[in-house]
Order: sequence, then C-alpha cells, then structure tokens
Amino acid sequence: MKYVLFVCTHNAGRSQIAQAFFERYAPADLRAESAGQEPADAIWPNVIEAMREVGIDISNRKPKKIDLEMQLHADRGITLNCEGECPYLIGTVEDWDVDDPAGQPLEKVREIRDYIEQRVRELVDVRADEIRADRSSHQRWLARLLPSLAQEFADTKTPEEVRACADAILNEFDDAPVRSFVLIVAERRIRECLREDQCSVLTHV
Repeated sequence: MKYVLFVCTHNAGRSQIAQAFFERYAPADLRAESAGQEPADAIWPNVIEAMREVGIDISNRKPKKIDLEMQLHADRGITLNCEGECPYLIGTVEDWDVDDPAGQPLEKVREIRDYIEQRVRELVDVRADEIRADRSSHQRWLARLLPSLAQEFADTKTPEEVRACADAILNEFDDAPVRSFVLIVAERRIRECLREDQCSVLTHV
C-alpha cells in the first residue's frame, strides 16, 4: 500500500478536491489523505457545490491539521501552491501551482476543479508505478535507525549485516496502517535479531 498526501494551507478546497478525485481514479493499492497547516472550520461551500456537479459529495468531510502520523504515512507529498505556508514534508514532494478557490465565484472554482482533476488523472494514469516504486519512506526509516544500531553492534556485526537485517525487517512494515509505531516495533525486532549469533531474519531472505 502506498499513500499520497495532498496539502494546502486550510484543507478546505484544493487538497480536498485532489483527495476526492484521487479516491475516484486510483487503484486500490494507492490511497490518499489530505490536510492543512491551518485547517478551516469547514470545506468552502463553493468547493462542495463544484464537486457535487461532478458527482462527488464531500460535504461531510472536515478539514484536518497535518500531524506526524500523516507525514510518516506519506510516500508522496503533493503541496498545492501553499506559498511557503505548507508544513515541511519528508520524502518525495512536489508542488502544484493551483489557485485558491476560497471566495471565488463558482465559474472560477470549476476551472480549479477541472485542472486538479487533470493533474490527478495524470498522476494516476501515468505515474502510478512511479509511486509504487518509491522507496523514500523506507530509506527514511533506515537513515533514522542505522547510526545507533551500527554503533551498538559494532563489536559483533559488520555495518553491512546491520543494514541487511534492518532492511529486511523494515520490509515487513511497508504496508503498516499506523506508521508512527513502526520505528518502535521494528527497532526492537532488529535488536533481537542482531543479538543472535546469526540473524534469523537474514537466513530466510
């Protein structure tokens, strides 16, 4: 499972549109979330109306503030013209230059909606395999774990053995629905394995 996180400042327009279209067009192994640094109280009414016109009801959705779990989930982050106000996202990030629909007439919101739909279709139709192959989140975990593990087991394991063990165990958590617990659980398992004379995980790789 891979996760795409759409981010705009208020999570009341652009990122909600992008998430909704991604959910319409993406295959089951690609999921989407959306959030904002300063979430509004509700989705903009003009955005709700524009999406209803294309058969998507987002009236029951609530703007959400981006949190650590979302950032850890994201294999691909897409910001929507936040003008420097979007929070820092780890991993592979790209920015789409999209106007803010807040306070815009419905005609303008339709243009924004259709442009975002076009970008989402391109992302799904042309770049789905690119997202599936993205290992940046996996590499982030390795980068956080390896320094302390290599130091702790320097007398008994080579850096290559430590990395191979960590890599193999982290692979088991690639589809974990709650990523914030991955480091704690994976690090414990890696240490248990490295304390063995021969890491049992590597014997099955």
